[in-house]
Amino acid sequence: MSRMLVWLRSDLRLADNPLFHFSTSPESLLCVFVLDDAWLDPLPGLEASRIGSARLRFLWESLIALRGELLKRGSDLLVRIGTPAEAVAELAETHDIDEVRVRADAGWEERQASVRLAERLGKQVTLTCHDGGTLLDETSLPMEVEDIPASFSAFRRKVERRWTIPVAAPAPVTLPGWPANAPRGFPSLGKVCDRAAAWAPDARAGFAFAGGEASARARLEHYLWESGAVADYKQTRNGLAGADFSTRLSPWLAHGCLSARQVHDEVRAWEARHGANESSYWVIFELLWRDYFHWAARQEGASLFGGRELPAPDEDFRAWCDGRTGVPFVDAAMRELSATGWLSNRARQNAASFLVRHLSGDWRLGAAWFEHCLIDYDVASNWGNWRYLAGVGRDARPRALDVHDQAGRYDPDGNYAALWAPAVAAHGEGP
Repeated sequence: MSRMLVWLRSDLRLADNPLFHFSTSPESLLCVFVLDDAWLDPLPGLEASRIGSARLRFLWESLIALRGELLKRGSDLLVRIGTPAEAVAELAETHDIDEVRVRADAGWEERQASVRLAERLGKQVTLTCHDGGTLLDETSLPMEVEDIPASFSAFRRKVERRWTIPVAAPAPVTLPGWPANAPRGFPSLGKVCDRAAAWAPDARAGFAFAGGEASARARLEHYLWESGAVADYKQTRNGLAGADFSTRLSPWLAHGCLSARQVHDEVRAWEARHGANESSYWVIFELLWRDYFHWAARQEGASLFGGRELPAPDEDFRAWCDGRTGVPFVDAAMRELSATGWLSNRARQNAASFLVRHLSGDWRLGAAWFEHCLIDYDVASNWGNWRYLAGVGRDARPRALDVHDQAGRYDPDGNYAALWAPAVAAHGEGP
């Protein structure tokens, strides 16, 4: 019998989580999440933390919900704030842990933390890394990670030729007990960040995200089975406002409250009852895009960030962040982002293109600002999408959106601009 520690990161669920499935049940199980204190520090020159109030609040809600599910199964959760690898190593040494389990994350910093932990633990403790949360795992990829194609289209063609997505695993009914004398619980959000504790989304959002596995399942149930909105996803996915033009599953996927395979299984079940169509396929298509960014990030390592040392922001960049560019469509997007922590895909693309192409801004600053603001921040998707739009890195074709043309196509009556930037919309177009 072994004593096991599960190091949780962006995998805050019990269902379809390989970290909680054992061939032989351990004697005890210590479940740990460590909030990296570096996430709370301002980024150099940006005067904004790596994790903003909206995401931190959603994260804390997810942790509270996860602890409740663990307690139901005879386990618990410990949350620490500090340097993750050091905190986990200290717990492993103190409580005579035999094995540490962690997800094989896409982010370079997360993978380096696993390397540092392995070095700290030495041969006394086994560290095992498990794929999880994506449609495919490394063993089912039709190519080696180092051979991931430069374009998504090439990746999709290879995958769809012969892919089989494993069925999502159910949550365990019971879990091994908590180690004797091990600490448990976590500090209130107010003690971590009073701004996050007080944060609430702007009512204009028309939708409220709540962290946790149950909330994720409720949203999936609503989108597929209650509203049936999935039937029109391809036609509505470029919408800008409202609750059901998009799946809005991204925050739960990003925090691991929901896995891609769980979404895939439910979409296939919906297709079995209602018939497959272009829209249901497109939801799975978007999940495959997410997989692509995950595997591309694992291939690229630190180069994903284009150099982490950010240049000094200029006034144009600060105006873009604040929604003060004078362009209603862009300003509305940036104000919605700050007020809610979320933004539609169409608005994200236009805001990013405007910064890079019109303002000649550094894409890395834009990616860092989105990292700060977004509830659904995912290192691979965020930085991968910014690189893609900026035309740097693996797929360097130039891309530019005419935001005025886009506004005419997707916000022809100006309702979205008037909702989030009424004064700018009333004044008219800026530069």
